[in-house]
Amino acid sequence: MRTFEEAFRGARFAGLISSVALGLVLAGCGSKSASGDSGGAVAAATTVEGAIEKPNLKLGFIKLTDMAPLAIAKEKGFFAEEGLNVTLEPQANWKVLLDGVIGGQLDGAHMLAGQPLAATIGYGTKADLIAPLSLDLNGNAITVSNKVWAQISPSLPHEGGKPKHPISAAALKPVVASYRQQGKPFKMGMVFPVSTHNYELRYWLAAGGLKPGYYTPGDVGGTVDADVQLSVTPPPQMPATLEAGTIDGYCVGEPWNQAAVQKKIGVPVITDDEIWHDNPEKVLGLRKDFAEKYPATTAALLRAVIRAQQWLDADGGANRAEAVKILSQPNYVGADAKVIAASMTGQFTFAPGDTRPAPGFNVFFDKFAGYPFYSDAVWYLTQMRRWGQIAGDEPDQWYFDTAKSVYRPDLYLAAANKLVADGKIPKASVPATDGYRGPQGGFIDGVTYDGKHPNDYLGKFSIGLKKGQTVTAAGVSG
Repeated sequence: MRTFEEAFRGARFAGLISSVALGLVLAGCGSKSASGDSGGAVAAATTVEGAIEKPNLKLGFIKLTDMAPLAIAKEKGFFAEEGLNVTLEPQANWKVLLDGVIGGQLDGAHMLAGQPLAATIGYGTKADLIAPLSLDLNGNAITVSNKVWAQISPSLPHEGGKPKHPISAAALKPVVASYRQQGKPFKMGMVFPVSTHNYELRYWLAAGGLKPGYYTPGDVGGTVDADVQLSVTPPPQMPATLEAGTIDGYCVGEPWNQAAVQKKIGVPVITDDEIWHDNPEKVLGLRKDFAEKYPATTAALLRAVIRAQQWLDADGGANRAEAVKILSQPNYVGADAKVIAASMTGQFTFAPGDTRPAPGFNVFFDKFAGYPFYSDAVWYLTQMRRWGQIAGDEPDQWYFDTAKSVYRPDLYLAAANKLVADGKIPKASVPATDGYRGPQGGFIDGVTYDGKHPNDYLGKFSIGLKKGQTVTAAGVSG
């Protein structure tokens, strides 16, 4: 790690230290070391936008591989170079993390993309949150128990002696029917009602002809008319919950699918990249008033994270081995380095002896991964409507306006373009766009998604709410 003096000199020679900022320099510095020892505050200070208004920040995260940009920004000195002294604090679960950001105990967080959207529309809780940066693409998988795998694997098509991928949820139909005949529900876990994992798991099940259930107003269970019952389990607890038999499978981010493989208690059947190719995942979530009150701090925070994202994808993943060692520390993900590496270094292990190339399983910077596309936000909103979390129909314009109130590419572009001007990231890494991706394929069911036509998109699904439909405890009507 660089010392404070080195960081200070680098900032000075770059012409970034102003007389105002010099007053912000604190004694006893250095960022947290790779061993987890605490150093003092790093508060060098400014940017061309002005002095850092809040140099000391606390950011929350959940112990998942995709929190990597925050850990790397800390450990490689990118936060320090921007005049920020950042404490990274693991949270018990997504609800605690969300409440921490809303209540101000956390200045921001590694957040589920659906959380700032749901809070803004008042689903679950009401708060004005923004997502000025997307942290990554892909990174999740669906795992089933050994018992379920033993029931479905004989019927799967094989290629080269191994199951052919992607595996359809249709393979679960006989198992689900068998459970129903025995009077038992088939249960699967996901991490939060508005998580990517919930929507990916639901998408996969529905694409295979299984109903994952609907939400009613005030209901966070989402099990109305369900063939498969979904429930919430915090990510690090997924393997233990599966092993206990409480659930029959789950959708979670890494390294908790690989942990099931290592413990020989479950088998991943599909990655989220196979459900939706290059799907958006986590975001950096902030309160709207934080960004307004501390614009220079927000810009510095974004620049540091963008540089960390670039580092993670640099030279075809040449830094991933080092990233794995950093993430394996107990103050970050805290899983065995071999388990983290099993999905983060260009491969993915589905079972002992079945490791396959997966160069795009974690994407942090390439493919414009950091840009917060409006169309990504619109997709999450369509899934909220599809499963009843948005109770009634909304016009297309409502989806566009909601997306624009939460996803903030303007803030991302200001930070990224400054890095381009400083020669720290290439110009080609910043997209020229109106904020919407073009029509996207790559979904397991073959349906094309166009973020500029959300209601037309919703009408394409055989399972999911249609125009005019609502849900009550008795089922779907309309």
